[in-house]
Amino acid sequence: MQIQAAVLYAPNTPFVLETLTLDDPQAGEVRVRIAACGVCHSDYHLVTGTTRHPLPVVCGHEGAGVVEAVGAGVTRIQPGDHVVLNWAPACGDCYYCRHGKPNLCATFTDPIWAGTMLDGTTRLHRLDGEPVYAYCGLAAFADHVVVPEQSCVKISREVPLLAASLVGCAVATGVGAALYTANVHPGESVVVIGCGGVGLNSLQGAALCGANPIIAVDTNLTKMRLAREFGATHTLYSNEDTIGDIRALTDGRGADYVIEAVGLPHLQELALAAARPGGTIVLAGLSPMGSATNLPGAILTREEKTVKGSYYGSVDSIRDFPLLLDLYSAGKLKLAELISQTYRLDQINEAFETMMGGGVARGVIVF
Repeated sequence: MQIQAAVLYAPNTPFVLETLTLDDPQAGEVRVRIAACGVCHSDYHLVTGTTRHPLPVVCGHEGAGVVEAVGAGVTRIQPGDHVVLNWAPACGDCYYCRHGKPNLCATFTDPIWAGTMLDGTTRLHRLDGEPVYAYCGLAAFADHVVVPEQSCVKISREVPLLAASLVGCAVATGVGAALYTANVHPGESVVVIGCGGVGLNSLQGAALCGANPIIAVDTNLTKMRLAREFGATHTLYSNEDTIGDIRALTDGRGADYVIEAVGLPHLQELALAAARPGGTIVLAGLSPMGSATNLPGAILTREEKTVKGSYYGSVDSIRDFPLLLDLYSAGKLKLAELISQTYRLDQINEAFETMMGGGVARGVIVF
């Protein structure tokens, strides 16, 4: 079939709206009609070239939609199901899946970074037959996708797909960073550095855990106002006094947990300084490939600080996506409030320009 998709041909060039061909789903695969896809900074890393990926590529990894067709052997998903797409699918049988870390599944790692399906081929092609690659194995900046069955998480049809789409990245990553990676307990102090999509959801996650105080750090006044709505008890404008301000709010010690939600080395170093002795630093933001962060071993050893990476919020998508949507339905998790602006697919370059200006919590492409 022919579809409309936003294609990136080279770094530092705009997305091009183009007609592509999409193959039928093969064994173990599912075709989904996309309803909505969030605009995430991780996609923009391909535009800047800080994330290297085969090109041309269709980005978009925070999507939800309706299943239209399934390939042979698909048993868990059927046509008509409403699904959230999962960019870290799990095979269920590799070492990591069997040891409770499906977000680190080894089976899908290589093909996802290659932009292909498990068999090494693509389902997307230009009209001349040349392959087009899929970012995160999803390629959701398109009106239809073909993905592995494991990339589909069935959800209730009662949940609006526009809100549900955000669970596929920002919500899972941010809430999971507090809930699962950090494992915050009631009354513990949390600092969140960066109040974009992941940061705002880290604040929500900390609030769900009962943390206090919850301190948001940013340089964008709009995002700092949003931080209050998403659970922050205090907001700090990042400057040379930030560490002193954090200590003043935590009895002079520093925070029990510091979640860095941007992925910049100097902010990761700030996170180390903001954590108390014995505290934990969670790196939830995606850093540019090849970047390096100075986290001195002498400080880590003498102050027993722990640094943890958080990939996809350490979630189990099959278990946690429905859980997060249940919290949303119960009024305990904000999803609709995250959506600052919606766009058509042909407005995708405008959507990224607005995102980089820092004035939105989340922009969403609506089909």
